[in-house]
Amino acid sequence: MALRVLIVDDEELARLRLRTLLADCVSPSVQVAGEAGSAAAALQWLATQRADVLLLDIHMPGLDGLQLAQRLRGLPRRPALIFVTAHPEHALAAFEVQAIDYLTKPVRRARLQEALERAAHWLQQESLAPPSGFGGMGAALPGASAASGGVIIVHDRGERVRVPLAELLYLRAEAKYVCLRTAQRSYLIDEPLSELEQRLDGGFVRVHRNALVAVSAVRALERHPVADAPATGFDGDASADAVGWAVQIAFTDEWLAVSRRQLRQVRAALEAH
Repeated sequence: MALRVLIVDDEELARLRLRTLLADCVSPSVQVAGEAGSAAAALQWLATQRADVLLLDIHMPGLDGLQLAQRLRGLPRRPALIFVTAHPEHALAAFEVQAIDYLTKPVRRARLQEALERAAHWLQQESLAPPSGFGGMGAALPGASAASGGVIIVHDRGERVRVPLAELLYLRAEAKYVCLRTAQRSYLIDEPLSELEQRLDGGFVRVHRNALVAVSAVRALERHPVADAPATGFDGDASADAVGWAVQIAFTDEWLAVSRRQLRQVRAALEAH
């Protein structure tokens, strides 16, 4: 059965672009069930019709896409959320509202196809779960964690979730928490990155003082601008600019900064992989 897709974007050309790309997506098969030019219009549409997947912009007049996602969290069977936006800086906030994927414009067909496959898998899992339980991508409530037997145990909404180390794309320190990122979910825990590093079973390389990356998840190592790079450079060197070495992460297409002092180690790890 084809996935029923609702496109939510205030720009008509953006909706047309997505409709064209969806026409070329064959696995899973999709049906554009409707379009909405605002979050309010999307809510009105969803009040009477069903969508399996929402392709959702963030910046829109009135309610933005993140606020719409918050409104939908109370639904017993909510649609899978795939954000499609020109603003990569909102990725973490999107995962916190349990988005399945986060695509940046201009969207490539292959990347959209990948997101739809992930959404189909999520919907299948949701159909087997009790109505009160949500899966998908999202930030777990901070809690104690420990790694053993190839997993990291995270407290997620009062439950203990076993996150296999093999599924981790990266671990990145953010303020007082560490973000654990898999292809399906993003978790926040309050354990120091240095302690987590000691418990990893290998296969990870430190790319920066605030980030560990699974070697198998590195799609590319290139000089690239990174949105959260400090104005003084990746290592605080006033002579550097905001463009430096970075790794591209598979599944998410994110770029994480690689510090100069870690560059040789990262290259060696990639060559040995």
